[in-house]
Amino acid sequence: MRFLLLLLLWLPLLPVAATAQSSPKLTKGRIIRQDPALDQLLGPDAQLEIVGSGFAHIEGPLWVADSSMLLFSDTKSRTIYRWSEQKGLSKFLENSGYTGRMPYGEEPGSNGLALDGKGNLLLCQHGDRRIAMLPLAQKSGLLTVTDRYDGKRYNSPNDVLPHPTNGALYFTDPPFGLPQKEKDPLRELSVCGVYRRDAKGKITQEIMDLSRPNGLAFTADGRTLYVSNSDSLRPVIMQYDVRSSGKLLNGRVFFDMSALPKVRPKELPDGLKVDQAGNVYATGPGGISILSPAGKLLGTLDPGEVAANCAWGDDGRTLYITANTFLCRVKTKAQGVVMRKKN
Repeated sequence: MRFLLLLLLWLPLLPVAATAQSSPKLTKGRIIRQDPALDQLLGPDAQLEIVGSGFAHIEGPLWVADSSMLLFSDTKSRTIYRWSEQKGLSKFLENSGYTGRMPYGEEPGSNGLALDGKGNLLLCQHGDRRIAMLPLAQKSGLLTVTDRYDGKRYNSPNDVLPHPTNGALYFTDPPFGLPQKEKDPLRELSVCGVYRRDAKGKITQEIMDLSRPNGLAFTADGRTLYVSNSDSLRPVIMQYDVRSSGKLLNGRVFFDMSALPKVRPKELPDGLKVDQAGNVYATGPGGISILSPAGKLLGTLDPGEVAANCAWGDDGRTLYITANTFLCRVKTKAQGVVMRKKN
């Protein structure tokens, strides 16, 4: 009875996923051009277009090239949505991040999504505190890829990324998905780490000195890894060399976001992507900062909401953006890196 009462009290706070809808041909936000070099990446007529709206808080966009669709997580409603130009918006998977009894935390759903080399869907599950795998054609029977390090459960895996060549998976583990976050009594690991799972399944802690590691992005050749740190006291994008063994070395600050204007509350470094030329598209204060390979700010995509992540889609010349309750896109001159199944 006590659980039922708590559940009834909590239910009105649930996001109303049924209001999510396709919203084609609407524009939102603005593009700020800070350097002439941005003209090589975005045409003069580029604009941010809304293609979906009415979500609770969306994250983890992933383009599935074989199906010409975008998948993305609504972390609060525990739903993975799919969107395509032909069919619009629909639900792809419910109960995507937590299979226990509700309520559980503010964001119990899946967060980051990726494809492994065989075309299976990888999910960062906040509530179940694991990296899970799902064959895309199956949509049931989630399998655990990894749920603990050295016998201790992860905090709440947030982003996952397969290496382009060495068969390893890299993932971040901040405490954002725990009900009480970093102070949660369920927490078993004191470190918010960046982990590597090699091709044989061995787990190693690669980075242990970041307070809130979040988004991940490789350069096209896989030799450099970028990691965002979602900490208001140190809001930076870090850069690491990836050795042939898969180890991460020579960590250094690529871009310090503390110097950016604070446009909206709760804007911190989050998801990020890299194009074929090595330019970095990093969410944070003001929207998405577009950075040259040398770390120079070229421009900003400001969707008018807190931008959480982005992903290349279509033929690699469209950048999809998850911005709180909106799904947006912008056509680019830049050629992005689209994740594909390996033959």
